[in-house]
Amino acid sequence: MSSQPLHPLPPFTAETAHQKVKAAQDKWNTKTPKSISPAYTPDSIWRNRDQFFQGTQSIEEFLTRKWEREKNYRLRKELFAFKDNKIAVEFWYEYSETEDINSQWYRTYGLEHWVFAEDGRMKSRQMSGNTIPITNKERWFTDGADVNEGEVPRGHISLNE
Repeated sequence: MSSQPLHPLPPFTAETAHQKVKAAQDKWNTKTPKSISPAYTPDSIWRNRDQFFQGTQSIEEFLTRKWEREKNYRLRKELFAFKDNKIAVEFWYEYSETEDINSQWYRTYGLEHWVFAEDGRMKSRQMSGNTIPITNKERWFTDGADVNEGEVPRGHISLNE
C-alpha cells in the first residue's frame, strides 16, 4: 500500500521540526484515532510508558482506550531538539476522569523521541511520562484556552497562582 508523503519531510530544519510537532499536537487534540494513525508507518513501533506495541491497528486501539479513560483531554507539545530524521518533544496534557469538569483532574508531563521514515510518517515513538492529580483550579488548559498560549512553567506550578 503506497501513501502520499506527509510533509514536512526529513531531514528537518528548526522550522520544519516545529511544524511537525504542532501538526501532531493539533491532530492528537482531535482525539480521533483513525485520523491520527495515518501519520505513522504501518509497522510503527511504540513504547508508551510500560506498554510496547507495533502497527496501525495497535496504535488505533491504544488511542481508543486512552480517550475512553481520559475525558476533556487537552495537549500541548513543544519542540525540544531535532537532528536529521529525529525529533524530541516535551509535552503536557490534562484530562479528567469523567465528562464532568468537576471530577478529578490529572496532568501528565513527559518527553517523546520520534524517528521518521523518508515519507514523513513516524516509524518509532518512544514516550516517557509522569501523571499527577491536580485540582480543577490548577488546570492550565481550561475551556476556551489556547493550548499554545503562555509559557509552560518548569516544574509543577499552577498558572492560576
